Amino acid sequence: MFVVFRMRRIFLALGIVAAVALFGHYAARPLAQAVATAVSERKVPIYKVARDDNKVSISLDATWGVEQTDELLDILDRHGVKTTFFLAGYWVEKHPDYVKKIADRGHEIGNHSYEHPHMNALTREKIVADLKRNHDLLKAITGQDAFLFRPPFGEYSNKVIEAASELGYFTIQWSIDSLDWKDVSADFMVNRVLSNVGPGDIILFHNAGKHTPKAIDVLLAQLKSRGFDVVPISELIYRDHYLIESHSGVQRRQEPPPGASDDGTPPAQNRGDET
Repeated sequence: MFVVFRMRRIFLALGIVAAVALFGHYAARPLAQAVATAVSERKVPIYKVARDDNKVSISLDATWGVEQTDELLDILDRHGVKTTFFLAGYWVEKHPDYVKKIADRGHEIGNHSYEHPHMNALTREKIVADLKRNHDLLKAITGQDAFLFRPPFGEYSNKVIEAASELGYFTIQWSIDSLDWKDVSADFMVNRVLSNVGPGDIILFHNAGKHTPKAIDVLLAQLKSRGFDVVPISELIYRDHYLIESHSGVQRRQEPPPGASDDGTPPAQNRGDET
């Protein structure tokens, strides 16, 4: 009798353990699915482009000062290089002559927001309003519609990227930071870039960096000697049939489905499935 009672207790305990394990298995599935969905839907800017050639881009953000800008433009002319300048709206209003000068010298102009705010803290409507304000300002001066956007401070979220996309913008980050904003030496910047550069990289500089002109002068010669072709960002990225890896920010070419047309219409990260 005692043995039978012990056996019943053992079987009851085993049944409870099995039930708990079964419940845990099925209860965990929705959580795992939710996590997987969240990861798969995460949007990121373009940090770098996977390319078969040696194209790279140098970008210059303008949010303060113009002291180095004329020298920079002369250096770029001397090397026969065109770059992308991301201009903040309040800087544009202070220096419309430089906006026109940059555009007239053949360089590409991107939107760096109007107020240079922490956009993750703004509502979607305020993000759109800020970007449109700078967009209209840039167009009034240059006659061109900007379609490249760099978020202030490099901060972004799905909300920021979707708002920019709604206005026809590709959101652009960088893969190599020169650290010119820290007033490091030109040699430091050149070595930092050359130690990391590869096809499809986007290099970050600022128009008002203390040693930026010297660094770019040396860097352009070095990049050319290594076989790199420095182009504006619009010539580096893919505008259609692409995907952006959510874990790396690398934009990759994606073969279009049969019958699809290459219309080059921006932007939409969802022109390809994110991975």
